[in-house]
Amino acid sequence: MPLSYDRRSIWLHWITAVLVIALWCAGQTIDWFPKGTPRVAMRSLHICFGVTLGLILGYRIWWRIGRGSHLPPTGTGAIQALATLVHFALYAVLAATLLLGVANAWVRGDTLFNLFTLPQFDPGNKALRTQVEDLHSLSANILLILAGLHAAASLAHHFILKDNVLRRMLPSRR
Repeated sequence: MPLSYDRRSIWLHWITAVLVIALWCAGQTIDWFPKGTPRVAMRSLHICFGVTLGLILGYRIWWRIGRGSHLPPTGTGAIQALATLVHFALYAVLAATLLLGVANAWVRGDTLFNLFTLPQFDPGNKALRTQVEDLHSLSANILLILAGLHAAASLAHHFILKDNVLRRMLPSRR
């Protein structure tokens, strides 16, 4: 039985983590950019990275179900149940955030790099626009909190429990 995940699973995990952090940071700072081309460019990058993350998530789920490494649980009882719950929550909240991002771009009728404008759903409905934007933001914040708890748990495994949980997801030094 392997002691770590396969290389593809590891890279998909870390690419997902980097994109989630980058997207959250971009989402928090879009409104800092001046209106016009700078803000459109930043929002366009946010949307493109979100689409990329959605594709990676789909591929990652397909890989995990079909070919990825399946390692034995590292704990038992309540701790293992909590770890499983957090993993499922991470996938679910990530998918919800991505879907809400698509809805947000559609409700807004966003322009991508001043080249293409998405058709706006229900133009003039500012309440819907605000609600979808707020839900996307809330979901992204919940995702970041869950990811932070996930990272903290892996660090606790490494430094307190001194087991190999963190090493299972680190690229090998071969």
